[in-house]
Amino acid sequence: MKTELVQTKKEFIKEAKRYLANGKETIAKSPIEGKLYEDEKYVREGAGIAYLAALKAIDGYLVGKGVPKDKLPKSIEEYWAMKKKHIPHNGKFTQNLTLAYQNLHIAAYYQGLRSIGIVKDGLQAVKEIITMLEE
Repeated sequence: MKTELVQTKKEFIKEAKRYLANGKETIAKSPIEGKLYEDEKYVREGAGIAYLAALKAIDGYLVGKGVPKDKLPKSIEEYWAMKKKHIPHNGKFTQNLTLAYQNLHIAAYYQGLRSIGIVKDGLQAVKEIITMLEE
């Protein structure tokens, strides 16, 4: 396991992809019944990991724009402020960050929501965030 600090945008993006893959793997451990995941524990854990993937990607983008690592956001409010300051206006990015935050962080992780559709929309949003910021 890599223990050194992530340094470059490329390394942040690679780490974000690893987090997203790990989040999906964790969620996939839950059996499915109808439109719900059955095991809340796996969904909560996986959603939390996947949400962190979005934040890692944003951190990488910000580092690539010259933001020092010690000045990276520490809360969702700070991420929104940095987005306004450093990420060009992009409605799709804003929608994806909103979905990642609401679906994965709030609904699945905090509230224990097990809806397959909501979780999958959140995972797709994280994937799109990574893709947008990787370029």
